[in-house]
Amino acid sequence: MKKIAIINGPNLNFLGIRQKEIYGSKYLEDINRRISKEAQKFGFETIFFCSNSEGAIIDKIQKCFFNEIDGIIINAGAYTHYSYAIRDAIASVSIPTIEVHLSNIYAREPFREKSVIAPVCIGQITGFGEYSYIMALDYFNNILNKSTTTF
Repeated sequence: MKKIAIINGPNLNFLGIRQKEIYGSKYLEDINRRISKEAQKFGFETIFFCSNSEGAIIDKIQKCFFNEIDGIIINAGAYTHYSYAIRDAIASVSIPTIEVHLSNIYAREPFREKSVIAPVCIGQITGFGEYSYIMALDYFNNILNKSTTTF
């Protein structure tokens, strides 16, 4: 069974509470349940991790290497825009990684338009709410299970 790690960064533990007009009203646990359900359809095992700490996120990315994780979906939150340490961790493990965001980071404050982690990811999905994660799973299904997408 292929293993996909879903890593969420700072303040994502406050989904459903913070800025509902931007992030929606669903809690992270609700989104994780949907991700898990969709992943099961592809035969994926999901490992969920959320931390407000940059170091803990780096530790988790490195553990993905030793735990033979097949793909990473990361929403690094605000760390997206300035964490070269998370960027280096993603680059060092050589695991296909997709950056996701619930909101369209390019339609928000100018500082959010720059992602320092995008260049070391295989792609970026932004602005589709929780469906951003599902789209990433679909891509992993395509490359890991050698199937076709159903768009």
